[in-house]
Order: sequence, then structure tokens, then C-alpha cells
Amino acid sequence: MKERITEEEPLSPMARVFQSPDVDYCVVTIMGFKTKICPDVLIDALKHNVSKLPRFSTKLTEDGSKWIETQVNVEDHVVVPYIDPGEIGEDGQGFVDDYISRLTMIPLDRSRPLWDMNILNVKTSDAEAVGVIRSHHSLGDGTSLISLMLACTHKTSDPEDTSIPSLKRRETVLRNQGWFLRSMFIIGSTARLLWNTLLDMLLLLATMFFLEDSKTPLKVGEDVGRNPKIFYHRAISLDDIKLIKNAMNMTINDVLVGVTQAALSRYLNRLYGNKKEEENGTLTSYPNHLPDRPRFRAACTVNMRSNIGSKPLADMMAKDSKCRWGNYFGFIILPFHMGLQTDPLVYLKLSKSMMARKKHSYHALLVYFSIKIAIKVFGTKAAATILNRPVKNLTTCVSNIIGPMEEISFRGHPITYIALSSYGHSQPLLVHYVSYAGKMIISLAVDPTIIPDPHKICDDMEVSLKSMKAALSES
Repeated sequence: MKERITEEEPLSPMARVFQSPDVDYCVVTIMGFKTKICPDVLIDALKHNVSKLPRFSTKLTEDGSKWIETQVNVEDHVVVPYIDPGEIGEDGQGFVDDYISRLTMIPLDRSRPLWDMNILNVKTSDAEAVGVIRSHHSLGDGTSLISLMLACTHKTSDPEDTSIPSLKRRETVLRNQGWFLRSMFIIGSTARLLWNTLLDMLLLLATMFFLEDSKTPLKVGEDVGRNPKIFYHRAISLDDIKLIKNAMNMTINDVLVGVTQAALSRYLNRLYGNKKEEENGTLTSYPNHLPDRPRFRAACTVNMRSNIGSKPLADMMAKDSKCRWGNYFGFIILPFHMGLQTDPLVYLKLSKSMMARKKHSYHALLVYFSIKIAIKVFGTKAAATILNRPVKNLTTCVSNIIGPMEEISFRGHPITYIALSSYGHSQPLLVHYVSYAGKMIISLAVDPTIIPDPHKICDDMEVSLKSMKAALSES
């Protein structure tokens, strides 16, 4: 096996943080296929492509400071387990869920590239077969992995083309305004930007050292990062989300945050109501069982690339690319307003206001650069603390990734859904959204000892989205 240390390929700052024992996150990409998977076809395709893929053909040096290029034996990374039909029973989805949950307790082999793929030719409620790719987070973030997926697949409708979702960030444009008004706007906007950033950084420091979220059924105060996780996904209509976005003059992210707040409020209210019923024997007619103004916050990841969406893999690997491969993201802290609202549009208005405030701050950018500076000055352990300590004191994490706009296929295997998630985090609940072919895939990662019914959270998300759409139609 040929190896050489590439001088220009030390670990990036974020990769070094993710390799830290205090962090050690792994990404899980779950793909449902419309047909049974032919392992030989998939392995042959990987043999032709894996050597071209960044990080998927490299491993770590013993001290974990550099990547080593290595020849990859694909068969070592592709697992096709023998499945006794008697083990599956009537519930193929249950078998798949249990299998993936067991994977979260098996560490990736650090003596070779940090990824593997499991092929499960098991019929579930929405797929004929399931492919599960595990990759260490140090290899790249969700945007990088989507770009990699697009490089290895093709449009189902046009095998000669690929679907590259690409969007530009919104820019504030002042037209037909006098120089005085423009100057005053810029001065006021800059002052507000600096003030918001200062407040956000003070909040981050407080969260890092002492400010912890309220104890709720979704936050038990324990670090559950090493517990086994289960993953649950649900597809909802992307058109419905866009309809709400346009009607409320919001972004898709704003809508998703609003839906998440509404759904988790419903879910927690039901849990508190059940608890009161068990304690008192009767359930009060008053529908709101939530505690008064609980501190409930989410870490929301922010893509730091100047171009959002995915780009062709070759473009991401270019030296001066504005959409580089790797881990280029920061995070912001979102204070969720947990409570029952008679008007579901209130959740959207709260979300829009909160996200507008957070967008007018350098919080995410400063988190990213703080980690880079901390590594250079204090070392990896200090940088891992900046990333991990605030997250431990928050209730959940939320992210949204732009996926392929059209249905894609892998060597003749059409993909029906893509669900991205991760494990290793200290919270019992992670919420990821991935758009794919006219759908928005909700992907939850949960600790089953704390959240045994993730499907109910997805039910609440569907109900919340429908009620928002109905309220808009009425108005």
C-alpha cells in the first residue's frame, strides 16, 4: 500500500477540533433507493471514483496532525451484511433503525480513511433498500458531502447532467435614495451590527461558562454524546414551505425555525400534560401545560461560504474557490419561544424577527475565527471547548442543507430520499433539514432513552406546517 505525507495537507483548524476526544462527531448520510441495491455495481463505481474524492482516500498520521494519501481497498469500507428474513419480521423500518443505531456505537477504524458504507437490501415504508454512509465530521461538512454525492450521481431524468443547487445570498440594495439617507442608513446599520455582535458574544461567553437551558423532557442535564442514537426521517412538501416563505416575505430557514418552534412547543406541552395526568389522576381543561417562559435555545449552524448551495466538486477543490471543501461553518444561538399560540402565524413572525436580528450580527463569523485563533494560541483542547461547551448548555441543534433539486441516481439506482444527520453531540435531540427533489426531509437524531417517540415530533411538524398554511389561506 503506497503512502506519502502531503506537505500541503495538514488538518484544517475545524478538522483538528472534530478529531478532539471532547468532540469526535460523525456524519450519517441515509439514502433510500427505489430499487434493490446491487453491491457489485456500487463497489465497482467506488473503485473508479474514490481515489478522486478528497479525504475519502486519505487517513490520519499517528499524531493526528496530517492527512496521508493511501490506496483504498473499497471492499474494506463497504459492508453488505447477511440478513436473515426472519430477523426483519413485518417491520423492515424497525430493523433498519436498530441496525443504524448499533453503528453509532462502533467507532470508525482510524488506521484507514474515516468512512464506511452499509448496504441494507431491506424494504421499508418508503424505500426498497437503504444505504448508510458514515463519515467522520473532520472529512467535511454537509455542504461538502452533498457536493461529493452530486459528483458520484446523475439526474434520473438526464444521465448526462447533474443537479447543482446554487443560491446567492441576499444583499440589501438602496436605490433612488439621496446620499444623506444612504449615509445615515449605513451608519445606523453598522452601529446596530456592532452592538448585536457584542451582545451575542457576551451571551456566548455566558453560555460557555454558566448559562444553561432550563431542565425539560428534552434536556435532562446529562451529556449523552456517547449513548447510542436512533435516526428518524419524514418528508414534507417543499412547495408548502415556499408558499409560506413568499406569503410572509421570509426565507426558507425562517419558516423551518418557525415550524420547529411550533412543533417542539406542541410536543413538550403534551409531555407535561401527560405528566400532570399521571400525578393528579385528572387532566385540566386548560390546554397549556408548559412552564412559564422556559429557557430553551438551539445552536443553528451557519454556512460561512460566500456562495451558498453546493458547487461542482472540482470547483470546491479549487484553491481560490468561494465555496471550498471542508468544514466552513459557525453557529448562532437561537432563543426559542416555547408556548402554545392560538394563531400559528405567530411562530413565523417570532422566527422572522429573531432570524433578522441574528443575521445582523457577526456572531457566527466570530465563532469560526475564534476557533481558528484558539488552536494557534492555546491548542486544540481550548478550541474544542469553544465549540463544545456552549452546545452542552443548549437544548438542541438545528441545521438546513440545500440538496439536489431533482431526483438523482447512483449507477441506475434512483434515490428516493436523502437524510443527513450526525452523532456524538451532547444533546438528546438534533434536527436536520435537507431539501431533495421537491421535498424537505426532516431528519432527527435522538437518544431513545430520553425521546422514545421521535415520530411524534415529526407528526407535530407536519401538523404545524399544515396549520400555518391553512391560516394563511384564511387570511
